[in-house]
Amino acid sequence: MENSTAEDDFSVFVLASDLGVDARPFLDSSQQNTIDLPETWHDCPSYFADEDFSDLEARDFFRLQGSDKSGNCIFRIVGKYFPAPVVDSERLKKYVFYKIYTELPEGPFGIVYMHTTVQKEDNSPGMTILRWIYEDLPAEIKDRLQVVYFLHPGLRSRLAFATLGRFFLSGNLYWKIKYVSRLQYLWDDMKKGEIEIPEFVKGHDDVLENRPLTDYGIEPDPLKLTEVPSMSLSLGRYDYEERWASR
Repeated sequence: MENSTAEDDFSVFVLASDLGVDARPFLDSSQQNTIDLPETWHDCPSYFADEDFSDLEARDFFRLQGSDKSGNCIFRIVGKYFPAPVVDSERLKKYVFYKIYTELPEGPFGIVYMHTTVQKEDNSPGMTILRWIYEDLPAEIKDRLQVVYFLHPGLRSRLAFATLGRFFLSGNLYWKIKYVSRLQYLWDDMKKGEIEIPEFVKGHDDVLENRPLTDYGIEPDPLKLTEVPSMSLSLGRYDYEERWASR
């Protein structure tokens, strides 16, 4: 009986339980097939004829609108409009393919993703779900995707992509992400008015402009305590010290 081949290559992934990571994207193709048979629904646009996406269309979180200065058609994604708790990953995947196959014209395209005020529990499907959807796209569609404008990324998103992005996302997608911290920088790549900007996005952009430290995870001062005159605080401190000195 032959000894076990100890020299065989193998890989071990250790994932923290609190990340809520779906392990399927990290399995090799043979393992995936034993768990879940591959689907071919995205190869048949007629399959979508019986699907009702009216509820997702009403949310308006995923819309084809305008183009950038490089001539790329743009899909506008408003993260805050996506109802993550009530839309499962399979239906989201079908909706994304439906929009691509029924609305996207020939040629290159890009994505403007507005991360403004997104809450993980309410609006985020998760990085592994997004990777799963992207990896299932035909190679031709992946090649046509030229850029992802990531508006208002925030400190946590930047750190997540900097530390885990290359691991969770394929190399081609990782290098297509362009961080855009302010709307004014988005207009460097597309004409103002090409895509509709929700009012809450404009408002948040104004907050960031007036309080730039918010970009680094330091929240703005909603009670405006920083506007209290420093003179009154100083007088109060000296008055307190004088009373102690007189005792």
